[in-house]
Amino acid sequence: MSISISTSTGCKFEAIKADIQRKLASGAIRPGAKLPSIRDVSVQYGCSKNTAIRAYDELEREHLIYSVPKSGYYAVVRSEQPSSAEPLERIDLATATPDPAVMPYADFQHCLNQAIERYQDRLFSYADPLGFMSLRQALQKHLTTTQVFAEPERIAVVSGSQQAIHMLAGMPFPNGKTAILVEQPTYFGMLRTLELLGITAIGITRTDEGIDLDELERHFRTNTIKFFYTVPRYHNPMGTSLSQEQKQAIARLAERYDVYIVEDDYLADLETNRRADPIYSLNRSGHVIYVKSFSKVTLPGLRLGTAVLPQPLLETFRQFKSSADSSTSALSQAALELYLTCGMFDRHAARMREHYRIRMEALRTTAARYLPQEVRLHVPDVGVFARLLVPPPLEADDLLAALKQQNVAALPTARSYLRTFAKDNGLRLSVMRANEAQIDEAIRRIADWIGQACRRKPPLHWDPVVDWI
Repeated sequence: MSISISTSTGCKFEAIKADIQRKLASGAIRPGAKLPSIRDVSVQYGCSKNTAIRAYDELEREHLIYSVPKSGYYAVVRSEQPSSAEPLERIDLATATPDPAVMPYADFQHCLNQAIERYQDRLFSYADPLGFMSLRQALQKHLTTTQVFAEPERIAVVSGSQQAIHMLAGMPFPNGKTAILVEQPTYFGMLRTLELLGITAIGITRTDEGIDLDELERHFRTNTIKFFYTVPRYHNPMGTSLSQEQKQAIARLAERYDVYIVEDDYLADLETNRRADPIYSLNRSGHVIYVKSFSKVTLPGLRLGTAVLPQPLLETFRQFKSSADSSTSALSQAALELYLTCGMFDRHAARMREHYRIRMEALRTTAARYLPQEVRLHVPDVGVFARLLVPPPLEADDLLAALKQQNVAALPTARSYLRTFAKDNGLRLSVMRANEAQIDEAIRRIADWIGQACRRKPPLHWDPVVDWI
C-alpha cells in the first residue's frame, strides 16, 4: 500500500525522513526493530530507491537508525527517557581535564599573590627559555620523589608537556635518525603532532600486558628510529602500566641501538607503588628524555610541564624553545615554584590520588556488577583512564551513538591509532569528571545497550585473529 506524504515544505526524502522520525518518536517503530527494506520504502512512499536510501542515510547520520551489512536497517535502542521537563543528567566519561570541584583555587591564588609580591622584578621581562633557575631547582627536588635525578641545568620548564613533545618530534637528534616509533594505541596529541609535522611514524602494538620486546628490538635494529615515544605509567587511552622488567629492557635496548626514549610520565604524581620507577631511572647512557605534566593534578590552564634532557640535546632544545615562545609564562612559573616549595602541591597530590582511587574502584565494582563476561575492561588501581573493548560483532561506534543519545560522553580508542594501523573496537573511559553515582549509571547504560544489541545480533565472540588487542 502506498503512503501519501506531502512535499510542499521540502524534498520528498525529507518528508520520508520526517515521517519515520515521527514513528520512531511515537513508538510505532520500536527501539531495536528492523525497518522496512529500501525496496519496501520505495513502494510504500511511491519514491525511487535513491530517495529511500538518502532518507535512511540522513536518519543514520543523526544516530536514529543504524545499518547491519547484508541484514538491513534497525532503530537505535533508546533507554527510557524522562519527560522533557527532566532532561538526562550529562555524564562525562570523555574529558581529560580535572574536575573543577577538586581544584586548589584558593591555594594557588595565594601563591599567585605571593609570586607578584616576591618576584615582581622578574615577572615583566623575558626569562631564560628553559625557565626560572629557582623553579628548576625546586623541580630538581620534586622529581627525586619519582626517582628522577638531574641537575637543574638539564631541567627545562615548558608550556605544558604537549609543547615538549612537539619540539622533540621536530628537532634533530645526535643519532642522526628521523623516524619516530609510537605505541599503538597512544596519546592522540602525539599522533596529531607527527601528522602535522609530516614525520615518519611507525607503530608497535601495546597490549594490556605491555610491549613485545622482541618486536621492539627488531624496530630499533632495522629502522632509523630517532626516539621511541612511550607512556609507561597509566597509559592513555588504555590505563595500563609497564612492568619494571619491561622498563629495564627498554632502557637496555635504547643504549644498545642508540635510540632515544621519550618517556611521557603525565600521571607520575598519582602513583601509589613506590617501586614503580620510571625508565629514566634505569638508564645510565643518557638516552631517556623524561617529560612530566602538572595539568592532571593542578590547574590545566596554567600550561606548565617539565622535561629532563640529556646534555647533548640541551642546546638544540633551548633554540627550539626560544623560537616557540621565548619563555614560559613568568607568573605561572613563579606561582608553581611557591606551590612546590611550601608543601601545598604534595598535600593536593595526595588528595587527588585518593580521589581518583575511589572513582577507579567504583568503575571496577560497577563493571563487575553490570557488564557481561565478553566485555573486556582493564581498570587500574589509580590512574584516570580505562579502555573498554566491545566484543564483535557489536561496534564501538554504535555504542557511542547510543550513549550520546542518553547524554553520556566517551571517546573512541580508534582515534589513538596511526591511520595505517589496525584499530581496536573500544572506548576510552575517563573518571576525571564523573563521580561514583554517575559512573554506576553510565556502566549500567552501557550494559543495557550491549544486552539489547545481543538480542538482535549473533552471539558475542572474539575473533582469534584479533584476540591479542
